[in-house]
Amino acid sequence: MVQKAKILLVDDRPENLLALEAILSALDQTLVRAASGEEALKALLTDDFAVILLDVQMPGMDGFETASHIKRRERTRDIPIIFLTAINHGPHHTFRGYAAGAVDYISKPFDPWVLRAKVSVFVDLYMKNCQLKEQAALLRLQLESGGQPALGGALLGEFSARLVAVEEQTEALTKQLDGTAEPAVAATVLHLERKLAALRQALDALRPGAN
Repeated sequence: MVQKAKILLVDDRPENLLALEAILSALDQTLVRAASGEEALKALLTDDFAVILLDVQMPGMDGFETASHIKRRERTRDIPIIFLTAINHGPHHTFRGYAAGAVDYISKPFDPWVLRAKVSVFVDLYMKNCQLKEQAALLRLQLESGGQPALGGALLGEFSARLVAVEEQTEALTKQLDGTAEPAVAATVLHLERKLAALRQALDALRPGAN
């Protein structure tokens, strides 16, 4: 089971990275630095991340180009990206950020509490998705052990208990958002709920007496 989520911080200025680490340290997750778009893409080749905080203005490969590369890769296309920028060129500039695949666009200086809260939501969603993957793997094992009733029954009970826990946590997160989430977050939560429903249906089909 995943103990901590990884958060990728991308900025060419060390002082900005230090500030982000100070703000996000309270979340008690693993913070990974990247000083350029190239470094970020390299880190994404081997590690899984819950969310990416990406500076727009960087020498060489800027934030928009970096995000474009991230969204083109199958492995990384679904990782949420929050753009951070010290400049504001109006709606067109913001639109470009969303068009590049960002789920949020925050101008500096930003409110540390707001940034931490936004990142926290994506960390929670990432953890729930990891738990669902574990439950799906357990379900596959249950299906493969059809000829071993004792083992199958034990796995079925464990799977059911874990699934209930994830359902309760997801319900609590949904209530916490209470319609205030931005479209990208709301869509991710809806997708998570659908996956939960599918797993619950598959579990019910395995219970004794199910048709």
